[in-house]
Amino acid sequence: MKSWIKAFRLRTLPLAFSGWLIGVTLAGNEVALNYVIAGLTLLTAIFLQILSNLANDYGDASSGVDDNRTGEERMVSSGRISAQAMKNAMVIFSILSFIAGLILLYLSFENDFVSAVVFLIIGLVGIGAAIKYTVGKNPYGYAGFGDAFVFVFFGVVLVFGSYYLQTQTLNWEVLLPAFSMGFFSVGVLNVNNIRDIETDKMAGKNSLPVRMGREAAIRYHIMLLQGGLLLSIIFVILNFQSWIGFLFVLVNVPFIKHIKAVKNKPSKELDPHLKQMAISTLIFSLLFSVGQILSFFI
Repeated sequence: MKSWIKAFRLRTLPLAFSGWLIGVTLAGNEVALNYVIAGLTLLTAIFLQILSNLANDYGDASSGVDDNRTGEERMVSSGRISAQAMKNAMVIFSILSFIAGLILLYLSFENDFVSAVVFLIIGLVGIGAAIKYTVGKNPYGYAGFGDAFVFVFFGVVLVFGSYYLQTQTLNWEVLLPAFSMGFFSVGVLNVNNIRDIETDKMAGKNSLPVRMGREAAIRYHIMLLQGGLLLSIIFVILNFQSWIGFLFVLVNVPFIKHIKAVKNKPSKELDPHLKQMAISTLIFSLLFSVGQILSFFI
């Protein structure tokens, strides 16, 4: 059981919760929330993230990327979980994601076939992308496209999708905090890839830090964090109700501390800062949501 919990990588799950929280908070300022739909949205997102983590564990072990890794121990490469057992778990979480998604779409779009089909396609693409990230021939994560997947699904799809499932309206300004969450989620992946830059290079995994080099990857990291904050600041300015809406800028304190660590510490010492980045993203979402709720009532 401990091995499976490690395989789920609980320290990354705040990303699913964070994007969902921002989406439902913004929706709650416009409509009365349907808590069943909100709960199913979160459950589907968590299932998909766990699926992605399991597929990553299996794929990296199969390709040999984990042979000399410096970060958290992986379950298949360490022998704690067999490759076949991990494949079975991937099938189970694919099915769980699909079933949860179907129920969610039925409750959300019972009389809107077009929207249901669009979201079904997005969900199926999400399941496929979670697996194909590091599994199979030519996994796109090994070609440096993992950042795009994380940005789209943990930013745009999760935040905007959580909002749309409640309101069923297109408010394009919601894309601003959605992009923020996308940037911060990519930041978590980028720390992971900077940590593994030497071993990934030896294994032929061409992540963005491998392609651009450590110094450029650090500059990219700074752009992700500060750019994400800027986009949310613009959103609050466009929808200004109270100064309390800027409460989330306080997260820049741990962000700056995090950036200094990434800049100054060797790659092999960055593993704790992956968790720090995930927690900082959660803090951002909590502060952003509290600011939005208080602004609505003040």
